[in-house]
Amino acid sequence: MHKLNTFTIQQGRSKTPWDTITPMGAEEFLDEVLFRVKNFLNSSQKDDVIRSGLSHNSLSKTMDLKLPLEGHGLEAALDDIDSVLRHSVHTTAPGFMNPLWGGLSIASIAGELVTAATNTAMYTYEIAPVATLIESAIITRMGELAGFPEPKGTLTTGGSNGNLLGLLCARQSMDQKTSSLGFDGRKSVVFVSEEAHYSYNIAANVIGIGIMNLIKVRCDEDGRMRPDCLEEEIQRALKSGQRPFAVLATSGSTVRGAFDPLRSLAEISHRYNIWMHVDAAWGGACLLSNQYRSLMDGLDLADSFCWDAHKMMGIPLICSAFVVKDGNILRQICETGATQAHYLYHTEGEDVDLGRYSLQCGRRNDALKLWLAWREIGDAGWASMVDNFMELATYLELKVEATPELEMASSRMWTNVCFRYVGNTESEELNQLNAELRHRLLQDGRFMVSRSTIDGNIILRSVIANNQITEQTLDSYIDRVVELGRDIERGLPYQ
Repeated sequence: MHKLNTFTIQQGRSKTPWDTITPMGAEEFLDEVLFRVKNFLNSSQKDDVIRSGLSHNSLSKTMDLKLPLEGHGLEAALDDIDSVLRHSVHTTAPGFMNPLWGGLSIASIAGELVTAATNTAMYTYEIAPVATLIESAIITRMGELAGFPEPKGTLTTGGSNGNLLGLLCARQSMDQKTSSLGFDGRKSVVFVSEEAHYSYNIAANVIGIGIMNLIKVRCDEDGRMRPDCLEEEIQRALKSGQRPFAVLATSGSTVRGAFDPLRSLAEISHRYNIWMHVDAAWGGACLLSNQYRSLMDGLDLADSFCWDAHKMMGIPLICSAFVVKDGNILRQICETGATQAHYLYHTEGEDVDLGRYSLQCGRRNDALKLWLAWREIGDAGWASMVDNFMELATYLELKVEATPELEMASSRMWTNVCFRYVGNTESEELNQLNAELRHRLLQDGRFMVSRSTIDGNIILRSVIANNQITEQTLDSYIDRVVELGRDIERGLPYQ
């Protein structure tokens, strides 16, 4: 362990708040924390095990979680930090391919540290001047990439919040009195892909239409919303006396990584005067690549979109943007309470205060870490990252297709590689086998991937969104999957 030096207060020197907390100085404590964090990140690249595998009951008994009546001091906090790091998942490890995020951005970690140290909030320019300019620059750049002439928006708590804002904007566009008078949503309907993110169910509940008025539109065999089926559903709703007000497209679905045909969907939406929002939380990064931005062809025709930089761009959680073409709609929704907040909002901040475009009041500066990373590598760096991830996903797909015991479970458009082990097992037993295989992968600890379901089949969803992954990582991963699958077929217990 890094040696600690005892801190003493020099006689005659004026005390700072830090001096009264503990014998350890603030600088020394932060040095010790940084030392531990660097060791944790280094070990993530070298250790085989991504997670300890302790059960909930075991970990809860192992950890000392009690909140004391008398404080333990900063030295004890270092012990607590050691314990937290020891039991945390190594999300920057090469074998981490579980959620839609992962990897490491040093510039972004520095941004997190500065954000915590400056400890500001994003509601007014007065209290967050440079942070306001930085967030505005990011929203503008994302809007430019989408083809929005005068974009407005806000950073949010994630894609779920961005989808909620998209629905709120659609509702406001339908009837601008809804934000003040409310509305009866029982006959108002929206249309979403049957493979869209579950957050739309939550958003439908929150805005007051209910999940029964969230109409699921059929997808093609690749998991993309079918334009012909969308038009059928809109016409059916109109004949039933319902009021359609939003089409909710997806760019990068959660399981398959499918991209809905935005241009065709936008043409239909415009024809019926319906707001179109695009959930690009996962797939938005394709806009940075000249080779793959065509996946979102037609985004310029949409009314709003969300994009999570904490996913493929590798920015630490949370860093998510909501961008809208007509900023007045978003402002009408979010500024309903601002006129009452005379203690925050004043005339001189009328055109610059970001709180007027956000559902939140107190909101941390999540823009800085993205801005620093963007300044570090530029558009060209992001493009190279996206292209490399796609090359690795293709490499993994080809490995699966060349391995007799494995089969792809879906076509691939993005970096989601969905496959399952088939071996020599009867089809009716494959779900049980693949569920057990994924369980053993977690126990093994070297690779972490998601278990998902496609067409009733349990599959392994491997996501390439981690800049530490290499071809060698994927070779070892496939070898381990096949080895575990053969063991299960032979009835061997996990070793």
